[in-house]
Amino acid sequence: MDQKALLHKHLKEYFGYDTFRPLQERVIQAVLEKKDNLVIMPTGGGKSMCYQLPALILEGVTLILSPLIALMKDQVDGMNANGIPSAYLNSSQNSSEVDTVIQKLTDGKLKLLYLAPESLKTFETLIAELPIGLIAIDEAHCISSWGHDFRPAYTQLSFLKKQWPTIPIIALTATADKATRSDILNQLNLKSAQQHIASFDRPNLSLEVQVAHDRITKIVTFIKERPNSSGIVYCLSRKTTEQVANSLQKKGYKAKAYHAGLPAEERSEIQENFVHDKSKIICATIAFGMGIDKSNIRWVIHYNLPKNIEGYYQEIGRAGRDGIAAETVLFYSYADVIQLQKFANNSSNKEVQLSKLERMKQYTEALSCRRKILLNYFGEFVEKDCGNCDVCKNPPTIFDGTLLSQKILSGIARLREKEPIGTVVDFLRGSQNALIYDKGYQHLKTYGLLKKMAWSDVQQYTIQLLNLGYCELAFHENNAIKLSQLAKKILFENEKVYLTKVLLKPTSKKKSSPKAKQKKIPSLFENLRGLRLEIAQQKNIAAYLVFSDATLKQMELKRPMNEADFKKIEGVGRKKFEDYGAAFIKRIVAFQKSTAPSNLKKTVENTFQKTLELHQKGLSAPEISTKRKLHLATVQNHLLKLFQKGEDVNLNEFVTQKEITEINKARRELKNSKSLRLYFDHFEEQMPYPSLKFGLAILERNTD
Repeated sequence: MDQKALLHKHLKEYFGYDTFRPLQERVIQAVLEKKDNLVIMPTGGGKSMCYQLPALILEGVTLILSPLIALMKDQVDGMNANGIPSAYLNSSQNSSEVDTVIQKLTDGKLKLLYLAPESLKTFETLIAELPIGLIAIDEAHCISSWGHDFRPAYTQLSFLKKQWPTIPIIALTATADKATRSDILNQLNLKSAQQHIASFDRPNLSLEVQVAHDRITKIVTFIKERPNSSGIVYCLSRKTTEQVANSLQKKGYKAKAYHAGLPAEERSEIQENFVHDKSKIICATIAFGMGIDKSNIRWVIHYNLPKNIEGYYQEIGRAGRDGIAAETVLFYSYADVIQLQKFANNSSNKEVQLSKLERMKQYTEALSCRRKILLNYFGEFVEKDCGNCDVCKNPPTIFDGTLLSQKILSGIARLREKEPIGTVVDFLRGSQNALIYDKGYQHLKTYGLLKKMAWSDVQQYTIQLLNLGYCELAFHENNAIKLSQLAKKILFENEKVYLTKVLLKPTSKKKSSPKAKQKKIPSLFENLRGLRLEIAQQKNIAAYLVFSDATLKQMELKRPMNEADFKKIEGVGRKKFEDYGAAFIKRIVAFQKSTAPSNLKKTVENTFQKTLELHQKGLSAPEISTKRKLHLATVQNHLLKLFQKGEDVNLNEFVTQKEITEINKARRELKNSKSLRLYFDHFEEQMPYPSLKFGLAILERNTD
């Protein structure tokens, strides 16, 4: 069997997949050719496959250096669940456990060994005697002072290439700019390493930025609408993690705070409960999450502004690693900007930190597609808007804000440029608080000039003027807001100013109705999730290590009720089929028997008919989604099914003629394959799944 065939055989047998993701096969081939490699892939892009699969083919053991001890058990459990003998060595083990692992290594019974960089010295003699076939350095950005998560322990890794000059080294990370990539290669002495930089695009992640107003209420509403989903709320400080967790607990949610100030045992327990689906919500500092393989995190919320785009992108990347749709929300406040600027001013690389913070701020204030901004930051330039960020979904409204700006700037001038933004807003709104009255500000001419406007709106318009350069903050004067030279043009020369209309999203208050109380159609996905959790608890492993959400969704869609069909599901390898196949097939068969087909069919037909009627009246898919209070993806699916049934449905709003031509060409090359994944990989993840689905549907009807 040639090497390519062997790779694909192992891919299906051990990991349950028929095709590689973009770049994976190229990287694996380079590793097998004994070349050094630097791999930059976004979180969820399949980095670990780049060393796990070669380990099955290479002689000896693959050594993986990974930064977080708490995650090693899950990584090893995942490999053993796939039938790949693996172990770890770290300070959490007792001497008996260490001896067991060493004996397995001595007997040649392990293919993967996970180790923290800090443990290299401890196990130096053992490692020197091992027949090492490959060295993998995960989270490699930690070696670079240019990176966003520098760890001194990583700097000792420079000796690896000197000690094992003929052994291939693969360094992997999710986010690294040019300076960081260069530093990684220099620090590791990888003089001729191949660099593989995958697309940073994660089209399954929705991106949203909201004003940091009434955050807890917004978060509670968000979670309430997603009761069975796992998520992370990232906070700037330890204190904030505890405050947010307490607020959510009072609302009845089992939220836990996680930060470095907690005892190690407690941190480990909180993390394990989250990974094993025993708790759904973690409120954490950025210390939480690096290297977490939990694939079914459905949302990530940033309670505070991240300090740089690299960190932000890595943190949101922890959602939706299984490829299913996931949501991200970032709350933006100027108070966070001020706080982070103070941190940066006290850092050793002040200029770099301030520059990166400024880029982060620009992202939050963007009036164009957010995904394009993120991808451009990492050197990946795209022309098409993503359609899956808040700016694309709700383009901002620009208005002539000259008069409003004059009122705000006049207020700042009346206060003699001595007060911070909060006091300026209170003054303009005519607040009757102690500070205003103690200083006699209620007697000034512009007091209460904007009393009919909401406090948060006045604040946001003032921040827009700050961002446009018409005023500035004096950090050394208690954050007093001062006028710039540009302000004179507005106040005295009547220069036009255009502002963005502030739209605070209202908290949705869904009233209970007779419809809401009707019994829901049972979900096979939830049924299978329950079975997965039962098995995981019996085996004491994380639920996603049994099968990922994406695999369960495939089971729900295809409903395999025999061995042959079950083995075709993506994510079902040989070992997992042997361990879990019978139980899942039995559950699917039982579910099919218990579901009343006639009632289900009638319900489906009714909802499809309503969508068709609105479509034929000329409503677009987003308009139907709003009117029917359905997800846009659901409406798109209705229209696709109706089209495939021969109904008069126009799909041109979802796919362009140019895309149809490209898909048709790919269709011929892929021999009319039905696998969307094959097409997605063929276009190197640049053609969105909806375009592929609709394009193929149109081509199939035309062929018929």
